[in-house]
Amino acid sequence: MNTKKIEFGTKPTNRPVPDAVDSWVDSRTAGQAVVEPMKRLTIDIPESLHRSIKSQCAMRGSKIVDEVRELLLQKYGNA
Repeated sequence: MNTKKIEFGTKPTNRPVPDAVDSWVDSRTAGQAVVEPMKRLTIDIPESLHRSIKSQCAMRGSKIVDEVRELLLQKYGNA
């Protein structure tokens, strides 16, 4: 019979996070434009249409979400 040994790391502590870590996290967003929060949209489409969209995006090296977002922006603008 095989016995498997499992090792656990050290137990997390409640030590305060060093100031350097907080400043690094805060600096990541410095100078970046504030992005509007996103909302999820779920739609049902025929499998053949999904397959076509997916293959076209793969050939262009783009993501489906980016293509659909661009189409929606063209139709409805950035309101």
